[in-house]
Amino acid sequence: MKKILKSGFTLLELLIVIVILGLLVSLVSINVLPTLSKAYSETAKVDISRIEQALVMYKINEGNYPSEDEGISKLVEGGYLNKIPKDPWGNEYFYKPPQNASSYEVYSLGADAKEGGDGENADISSITK
Repeated sequence: MKKILKSGFTLLELLIVIVILGLLVSLVSINVLPTLSKAYSETAKVDISRIEQALVMYKINEGNYPSEDEGISKLVEGGYLNKIPKDPWGNEYFYKPPQNASSYEVYSLGADAKEGGDGENADISSITK
């Protein structure tokens, strides 16, 4: 009579593999999440720069910047931008037209969508480059 051998993993072997995978996932996430946060901030800076370029072109052609009421949506209407991007966290970019001798400001409120903050919650502005 032949013996039938069943091959497979024991419960202990499976638990060891699961623990090792869990450790690897935690190590990778600890190293990747800060990089992802930095990438979001850099993406916001690039978007703001594109909006700034469109504002300059608008001013050259129209003689002034859009008013606060018109906002940056005027850039889409005039064909200076295809669409207004959302910041990397899914929020709108804000625009303040020039006041007196000051410059315009285009900004994102960061991940928390509130003024101020640190890290990925920090505001990103065209003025504070």
